[in-house]
Amino acid sequence: MSAQATTAGDGTGAAPTAAAGPFRPASLPLTTMGLALASFMQVLDTTIANVSLPTISGNLGGSSSQATWVITSFAVSTAIALPLTGFLTRRFGERKLFMWSTLLFVMASLLCGLANSMGLLVAARALQGFVAGPMYPVTQALLISIYPPNKRGQALALLAMVTVVAPIAGPILGGWITDNYSWEWIFFINIPIGIFSSVVVGRQLKGRPERLEKPKMDYVGLATLVIGVGALQVLLDLGNDEDWFNSPTIVVLAIVAAIALAVFLIWELTEKDPIVNLRLFRHRNFAAGTLALTIAYSAFFAVGLLVPLWLQRNLGYTAIWAGFASAPIGILPVLLTPFVGLYAARFDLRLVASLAFVVLAVTSFIRAGFNLDVDFNHVAMVQLWQGLGVALFFMPVLTILLSDLAPHEIAAGSGLATFVRTLGGSFAASLTTWAWTQRSTIHHAQLTEHISATDPAMQQTVGALGQGDLQRGAMLLDRMIAQQAWQIGFNEIFHVLGIAFVVVIAFVWLARPPFTAKMGGTAAGGH
Repeated sequence: MSAQATTAGDGTGAAPTAAAGPFRPASLPLTTMGLALASFMQVLDTTIANVSLPTISGNLGGSSSQATWVITSFAVSTAIALPLTGFLTRRFGERKLFMWSTLLFVMASLLCGLANSMGLLVAARALQGFVAGPMYPVTQALLISIYPPNKRGQALALLAMVTVVAPIAGPILGGWITDNYSWEWIFFINIPIGIFSSVVVGRQLKGRPERLEKPKMDYVGLATLVIGVGALQVLLDLGNDEDWFNSPTIVVLAIVAAIALAVFLIWELTEKDPIVNLRLFRHRNFAAGTLALTIAYSAFFAVGLLVPLWLQRNLGYTAIWAGFASAPIGILPVLLTPFVGLYAARFDLRLVASLAFVVLAVTSFIRAGFNLDVDFNHVAMVQLWQGLGVALFFMPVLTILLSDLAPHEIAAGSGLATFVRTLGGSFAASLTTWAWTQRSTIHHAQLTEHISATDPAMQQTVGALGQGDLQRGAMLLDRMIAQQAWQIGFNEIFHVLGIAFVVVIAFVWLARPPFTAKMGGTAAGGH
């Protein structure tokens, strides 16, 4: 290794010994609150601005297409920063990285709220997304390090709950703040939360031993990562709007992403001290767990995207009511998190994860049978039961994928797994919305191919619909057919998503127990 290993602890430079025992903060609940609030804030900001885009673009004089860059810039920067977590923790340590990431997130949020043009807001969101990248994986590593082995399941379950609840709360909270105050406050609310989290965690973890190194900067890896992931993320975000490969822009982005990522993979696998440690995939449980997490999260992300869109497009719900109908998915994860954390580890975690995927598959198959007459209660109840699968999903899979990593590899592994998961979610978002549009177009053509304007029965039907106005009747008929076509496409996609949840069960069983072997704390490593 080209880096020179040092230690950080009490500031004396002396290496802590194993005899000192694992580090514990003065107040475990207070430290946990600080870490959880920071993660909640960071995950919340991935969705909180979504419903406020029309208001933001109107106030700042931007177009609707420009406003989407408020979301895209955040997503692209976060995707680039996530795999750098391992390098940054080696260089600065997990405590300092958490503190500075959180404080910089606060500063970026302040800049977002003060922005007086669309360009400044997009730039501030890009900065906010980049500093947000390491926050979730570092939080995961810190939680694992400060909890005793028999309680780490509770810590991971808590973080899983944040992962589920925050994106759901984002649009609802963002819409309420925008309607009752002003859009700037969706960013300003981060300031007290971030300062509190940074100060609390910094004070509570002061003196925590950490394994520090001075790795050399891998400029080739960094450059190809930024170019490749940036181009790929922009491609996925703009693909549907640009009609995919019919657009020269998308073609150029695809070529750039393919070349840059190919060079990145080859370079990182052969470099002695890579900026992203892809060799972590040599661990069986990490590879199997990351694969299961990515596929299942992608399907889960597609569900969370399609249901609100379907409620608004097909059933005529407003954005707020679509949020209310979707929100019950967070109820059971909140209620069951303490029990999952306490008792899930007593069972084979592969069985717990498999049960979660069965529940997620069943709820997807139920949605595949929805029609245009389904009511609010039915939609909300399916969302509620899907929450059972979500409550049992994240904690077991996270535990499995981290179980065979060495203590000093956890932050890097968490960052890498979160990056792959996030990229999978981006693919899912683009592919499912594209597939829904394509399938709906096909079914619209199939439903109308036997309709003839010269058919007397059809003329009578159109006349009845338009109350004598044939043009109005034809428009109403076309709208009804379009709604049915969208519904059939929706049902088909959820049938595929149900199959995906069933298939992912096989990947979980590629992992091998034990699932707690290397997660025991070591004082020297700080984990």
